[in-house]
Amino acid sequence: MKAMILAAGLGKRMQPLTANLPKPLLKVADKSLIEHQIDKLVAAGISEIVINHYYLGAMIEAQLGDGSRYGAKLVYSPESQRLETAGGIINCLPALADDCFVVVNADIWTDYDFSKLAAIDGVNTLAHLVLVANAEHNPYGDFHLDSQGRAHEQSQRQGAALTFSGISLLHRNLFQGYAVAPLALAPILRRAMKTGKVSAENYTGVWVDIGTPQRLEAVNASFAQGNGDSSN
Repeated sequence: MKAMILAAGLGKRMQPLTANLPKPLLKVADKSLIEHQIDKLVAAGISEIVINHYYLGAMIEAQLGDGSRYGAKLVYSPESQRLETAGGIINCLPALADDCFVVVNADIWTDYDFSKLAAIDGVNTLAHLVLVANAEHNPYGDFHLDSQGRAHEQSQRQGAALTFSGISLLHRNLFQGYAVAPLALAPILRRAMKTGKVSAENYTGVWVDIGTPQRLEAVNASFAQGNGDSSN
């Protein structure tokens, strides 16, 4: 199974740290966020990884190289215009090659074990999402998880929703009929949810969306104290 790391964001909320550095290269301890992701994927047996990039993307390629020093094979997908999440994935489908693949945001901090993600059939299940408890910056969540392990659009009738972690297993059939263009992933997932074809899990381990300098500082402090994910 292959993986894709989404690394094409502008990092506007991380200014001034991202004035001259792409967000995926911001560091926790002595290693960049994206390097931590690569290490986690390789540890799970996923060594072929596609990385899209846009803002200062050449710096990402220069830092990571071909991936050999991480035990990985890296393929890059530079974007001349931002294709957003789904557009970036669709653009990379030829390089991903497999029917299903892991997708993870470059800017999250987690101890999630990617080896837990099992292949999906692309018929009854088009996507599997890892959901987490709602953080302060997303108090109402994104999707509801039912008792059968299926994800649905948020509904007040269904109670509290959970937050999408930025970790998923996607089948290429999810994108059938879509062309390469700037396109978000959420509307495509919601469309699949209407037919019950998105499964999900509630992960209760370490997870942080590193969206601000303060959150990055907090993760670094937690790591230094031995409370963060130090398995990398």
